[in-house]
Amino acid sequence: MPDDISPDSDWDSLYIDGSWVDAADGGTIPVEDPSTREAFTEVAAATEADVDAAYEAAASASDEWGATPPAAREEVVREALQALDDAEADIVELMSHEAGGTAGYGHTSHHLAMDQAGEAATLPRRMKGEHIASNIPGKENLVQREPKGVVTVISPWNFPLNLSARAVFPALAAGNAVVLKPATNTPISGGLLFAKLFEETDLPAGALNVVTGRGSEIGDRVAGHPESDVVAFTGSTEVGRRVAAAAGENLAVPAMELGGNNAHVVTGDADVDRAVDSAVFGSFIHQGQVCISINRHLVHEDAYDEYVAKLTERAEGLAAGSAHDEVHLGPVIDETQRDKMLAYVEETVDAGATLETGGGIVDLDGVEDSLVVEPTVLSDVTNDMAAACNEHFGPIAPVIPFSDVDEAVALANDTEYGLSGSVHAGDLGTAKDIADRMETGMVHIGDQPINDEAHVPFSGTGASGMGGYNTDEFLREVTENKWISIQHEPREYPF
Repeated sequence: MPDDISPDSDWDSLYIDGSWVDAADGGTIPVEDPSTREAFTEVAAATEADVDAAYEAAASASDEWGATPPAAREEVVREALQALDDAEADIVELMSHEAGGTAGYGHTSHHLAMDQAGEAATLPRRMKGEHIASNIPGKENLVQREPKGVVTVISPWNFPLNLSARAVFPALAAGNAVVLKPATNTPISGGLLFAKLFEETDLPAGALNVVTGRGSEIGDRVAGHPESDVVAFTGSTEVGRRVAAAAGENLAVPAMELGGNNAHVVTGDADVDRAVDSAVFGSFIHQGQVCISINRHLVHEDAYDEYVAKLTERAEGLAAGSAHDEVHLGPVIDETQRDKMLAYVEETVDAGATLETGGGIVDLDGVEDSLVVEPTVLSDVTNDMAAACNEHFGPIAPVIPFSDVDEAVALANDTEYGLSGSVHAGDLGTAKDIADRMETGMVHIGDQPINDEAHVPFSGTGASGMGGYNTDEFLREVTENKWISIQHEPREYPF
């Protein structure tokens, strides 16, 4: 188990070339607890010179690590996986301070990260090539799968642990070196923690580097660094477009998982209680700050009133408060996110929607300017209202009526996003038909959209991203084919 991973540990160093170092200019950034609104530690504010040093170390280490035998790479990943497992309690505490996550959120994040690391440990032995017959007499064709070289990982603040893990672990397992840039709000659980997990393994110095800092200061250099061969980014579509463009300038492969506007479709003959059970989790887990959470509830008019009433009752029964207490919902990440989501609610009500419950802020004792947003349900919503057409990324449930399946599908698809979705119907055939017609990378029948299993492909369409994560999908992103032919006997040429 790694030492010193408590929230009040010393976290003010970068991890470059196997060593903990200060930022080039000695700068630091405070890390705020969203529940208390107070800084509990600080991290180094990397400069572009620090970023260059990280990539230089990664490039130097990539050949050695890429040539390491599969069993040895697997062992390194498994040792880090064990360290991750041993540190669960400390990591959950850390994430409550850094991400504003409840204990349930922390344990879920840890479980998902363990799943990602466990799947990654199998990848070194799965990097298989091919033997392909040739049209030329006496020639043998071999296709080998090799690591790309240097993988950039830019991770988000909402689920920093597992969304970093799903890129860092498989990239390293496949033989690449990694430069990890975590979100400014969550630089520890999304970044520096990974250096701690791998520090006691046999991973060569430079194979993993972690640079913390403000995106406005080093983001462009990280996204567009010439030593980077793959850029794995999770975050908003707006930022993702800029990151992909910067990566493209260097012909680096962009693996982008971006925003979503996910629909939860409920037909008139669906089990409303089951649909609402799914909806409460899918809308309110981690305050709705999930790219694959329910952004719109599309409910048939025959079930609409019952659904709204039951969803409202359940939302009013959820406890919201400090993440350090026993609550269902903690704070959102910062005031920018809070103010944006509350503005969407206000605009939606002004446009004619009904505020069934919520829509305000929960005051916390001793905390000025609380970040805890009430669980919110809106009825009489249309698809073009602010809380529905935008990715609100908060504990907000806009409920939109529809009259038939065709209208439900049209409403679900009336967005530039295509990440996830869910369907509840009384008939499985109807549910499957709706799922087939939804223009999204993932759909979950009888459930809600928040699902992630490391051995199942995870990807979106449209403005929700490009490339894929998990299992062989991400393995293909961080490796490349190399064709080697062997001419075993003299070949006849035309001249």
